[in-house]
Amino acid sequence: MSPPKAAPKNVPDRVAVKRALISVSDKTGLVERAKKLAALGIDLVSTGGTSKTLKEAGLEVRDVADLTGFPEMMDGRVKTLHPKVHGGLLYRRDLATHTKDATDHGIEPIDLVWINLYPFEATVEAGAGFDDCVENIDIGGPAMLRAASKNADFVAVCTDGADVDAAIAEMEQAGGVSLNLRRRLAAKTYARTAAYDAAISEWYWKQLEEEAGDWRAFGGKLQQTLRYGENPHQKAVVYAGPVKRAGVLSARQMQGKELSYNNINDTDAAFELVSEFDPMVPAVAIIKHANPCGVAIGKTVGDAYRRAFACDSVSAFGGIIAVNQALDGPTAEAITEILTEVVIAPDANEDALKVFAKKKNLRLLLTGGLPDPKQTGVMVRTVAGGLLVQDRDIGRITAADLKVVTKRQPSEQEIRDLLFAFTVCKHVKSNAIIYAKNGATVGIGAGQMSRVDSARIARRKAEDAAAAAGGKAEPETIGSVCASDAFFPFADGLLQAAQAGATAVIQPGGSVRDDEVIKAADEADLAMVFTGMRHFRH
Repeated sequence: MSPPKAAPKNVPDRVAVKRALISVSDKTGLVERAKKLAALGIDLVSTGGTSKTLKEAGLEVRDVADLTGFPEMMDGRVKTLHPKVHGGLLYRRDLATHTKDATDHGIEPIDLVWINLYPFEATVEAGAGFDDCVENIDIGGPAMLRAASKNADFVAVCTDGADVDAAIAEMEQAGGVSLNLRRRLAAKTYARTAAYDAAISEWYWKQLEEEAGDWRAFGGKLQQTLRYGENPHQKAVVYAGPVKRAGVLSARQMQGKELSYNNINDTDAAFELVSEFDPMVPAVAIIKHANPCGVAIGKTVGDAYRRAFACDSVSAFGGIIAVNQALDGPTAEAITEILTEVVIAPDANEDALKVFAKKKNLRLLLTGGLPDPKQTGVMVRTVAGGLLVQDRDIGRITAADLKVVTKRQPSEQEIRDLLFAFTVCKHVKSNAIIYAKNGATVGIGAGQMSRVDSARIARRKAEDAAAAAGGKAEPETIGSVCASDAFFPFADGLLQAAQAGATAVIQPGGSVRDDEVIKAADEADLAMVFTGMRHFRH
């Protein structure tokens, strides 16, 4: 069915606001802004708690119930769903038929609405039960916002205090709200109601413990307009989603230049990796182009940093450093010895802050906590014509999950290092090969088309690190363990690990040639364990 044909519009450039409807759950700045509207001679109409707050502030306010002739009912579920509200928002002032209908039915025009929605997202985040979450699903609010947005040629629609401030500024300067602002506010409002519904939909699917159905919606709030994207000719912005998670978007930036698109992407990768480790054990990850170039645990944060840095001191230059504990002065001193783009940590003491303050361009982010590596969520990527969506990889392997498939059993230290290396592997671009020893990476091969090449690169990195350290007779891969993010399709990749000096290997298993690979491991006197879990990262 085709939509009805509309008559040509006589749209005013500026709308002189005579009546405003205000209904807000977040009352921050409510009274101050309402006073400014009243000072402009605007009649105020309001609901429930908003009306009560305004009246207590001495403002003259008309209750919606007086406007509609109906009281709020059903515990407030029904109060604005009425023709005298929606007619006042929707009727076109340029059409005589609309004006006649409004006159015949006693419908008064509403020229501005200010509505912020029931705090559904905050209610979910607080861990409320099912019934409380349902009661915080706003119905009247989105309906009014959408109605006002549809009629933006004649109505100004505001979803937050900043919108009201913009409308008031134009009224004070030019006597009315401009068409450009009205339409911009309408566009913003449709995005806000879409994001609100997306949050509700995602929550509902989660309650049902099902995957999303035929339609899927995603939404977010603009957090920052970035200077550019991955490259200077690309525009970029960052949006915060409805689910709160400690990380780069929730952090306080203590100092330094504005974060770039690449900074945010790399910092997120670094902090998610370091959060995988026991928060009681100091851990550090150094990231370059979304790949780790060194990861370690240690007795102290400074010890962990030095061990992570030793893995690839060349690539660490200009990198991102993530720490899972509070930063101290000595660690800050070590970090600032080379150029570092971003440092992210849960906290930092005063000594560390003073050290970092000397490096004005270094971005220091403090999150106040760590993201939960077991927290479910989705990862979204655009593809031509759509979105590719998957669950966040929250798979975790423990010693009890390991299946020893070789004649030689791994030692307790090897098992600890195998689990460490496989954890790092999860955050390295495929094909990924990790060599680790005593809780530190000693060679990382990332993102190669061939797993054999990743193994060779990881070994070469270790050899380069040994040469850079000076005086070392052999690379740290001697006596290390090796982790692979996916199975070895042939024995050649495994043999590269043996040639590098690895003594134990961890891999998912599942190749049609597993027997061949196991035989090669036995012949090389390697201990090998299967996890049954793959960690591709593209």
